[in-house]
Amino acid sequence: MATILDEAWKLARVNGIGGISLHALAREVGMRQPSLYAYFDSKNGLYDAMFADGNRRLLERLEGLELPSDSRNAVKCFMAAFVAFAVEDPARCALLLQRPLPGFEPSIESYALAQVALSRATALLQAAGLDSQGDVDCFIAMVAGLIDAQISNDPGGDRWIRHLDRLTDMHLDDTRQRREQR
Repeated sequence: MATILDEAWKLARVNGIGGISLHALAREVGMRQPSLYAYFDSKNGLYDAMFADGNRRLLERLEGLELPSDSRNAVKCFMAAFVAFAVEDPARCALLLQRPLPGFEPSIESYALAQVALSRATALLQAAGLDSQGDVDCFIAMVAGLIDAQISNDPGGDRWIRHLDRLTDMHLDDTRQRREQR
């Protein structure tokens, strides 16, 4: 299964996530297309396996971090790793962070992996002072916007993502200031 998923990711990087063909995938792994159905019940089944695989890889990356004890710096470290993971593979990023495939919804089991990553980010943000869901949502939207701008406008560069620490400070400072004014 790992070999099939690796080849599917390679095809996605060349043709886009929506451009994967089961016929081409079968050819790349040296089997006939009907044989793929032993692993996936449909093309959406393949996408679900890829969604789970991508999130497992993200979690492995995040679990390997040594986070600083300072909560603000821990957020910066965690988010830098998250952003780097996202921009290094635009096809994977599209599947994990966007909804590019009409009719595809990850399974409950696959989506649970994405929820683990989100809950870890949320816990760090809360420890850094983002105590309302709205503040957390704004932060996540800000990071998603940086990722999208980077992939769309400067692939392989850092024009947009280099501002992650600055924007993190701005958001955390704004949240603290609004809380003090209450």
